[in-house]
Amino acid sequence: MDASPRLMVRPLWAYQTCPESSLAQRHLPSDTPQRQTRRISNGDAVTKLHRLLDTLRPGDVLVVWKLDRLSRSLKDLLTLLERLDGLDVGFRSLTEHIDTTTPAGRMLLQMLGAFAEFEREMVWERTREGLAAARADGRVGGRKPKLSQTQRDELVRGVREERYTMAQAARLFGVHPATVSRLMSQVHVAETARGS
Repeated sequence: MDASPRLMVRPLWAYQTCPESSLAQRHLPSDTPQRQTRRISNGDAVTKLHRLLDTLRPGDVLVVWKLDRLSRSLKDLLTLLERLDGLDVGFRSLTEHIDTTTPAGRMLLQMLGAFAEFEREMVWERTREGLAAARADGRVGGRKPKLSQTQRDELVRGVREERYTMAQAARLFGVHPATVSRLMSQVHVAETARGS
């Protein structure tokens, strides 16, 4: 008799309309006990996935037909797989032949993580270079101010001279009242700093 522990496998189908679900079911080992099978529809996939993760116990194996059925981005996938590892839960993807219960599967997972980190670093580097080039060209990030300097001066003067209230100024200049309040606050802070 085999003394090795038996794994509880929990298949996860990410979409109820998944045409491969019966095919995927046939790929599970025939002697694998299945404590739970969940079909997750498109609308509530995240909620049901989190519920399923809450029911996993050490020694379980989460099985998916394809990686893209579990997560749409590599970052999310790696976060999820890290969570599973912390719970001492295995992971299998039937299509990509990734099985974290084997040394080769863990190695492949670490390689995926290294590529994801490399990709993040490259994106960050390109972003920094792009921002530096934009600054060198005299462009500043962010959206353009709603009010020109002349409009800001007129607005502040009008509110201070009580020609109009802050709400009236907002309507007159076509901005949100919070913009007027923020502008008045900035002017007050700047004047206070100059006065000290």
